Amino acid sequence: MSLKPGLHGEASLIVSEENTAQKMGSGSLAVLATPALVALMEKAATKAIAEHLPEGQTTVGIRVDIHHLAPTPIGMEVKARAKLTGVEGQRLHFQVEAGDQTELIARGEHYRVMVPAESFLQRAQTKNKKSEGN
Repeated sequence: MSLKPGLHGEASLIVSEENTAQKMGSGSLAVLATPALVALMEKAATKAIAEHLPEGQTTVGIRVDIHHLAPTPIGMEVKARAKLTGVEGQRLHFQVEAGDQTELIARGEHYRVMVPAESFLQRAQTKNKKSEGN
């Protein structure tokens, strides 16, 4: 397996009305929403390892612990970076950070776990069948 600490990935976005706290319901201001920031950091983490996963495997996020340090207004670009810092079996640990064009806006940790894509999706879909029976 080629999943080793040191792999890194990046993802970016331009803050738009669609990813503001006001629009996403996570606050009342027209600035980058924390949920959108978390999604961007997760995207950077998945990019870091995408080419290194065994066939049939994917990863799912299981924990995010970030400090959202500064606001970013509509129109500004945000870049997130993730670095794989630990591999413990199927569990992957990342250091993540994000910045806009003027400053560091967030940093923290993110954990993902490797799972077989097909069986994981099947497990999720069985919930539909169970809920239909109620």
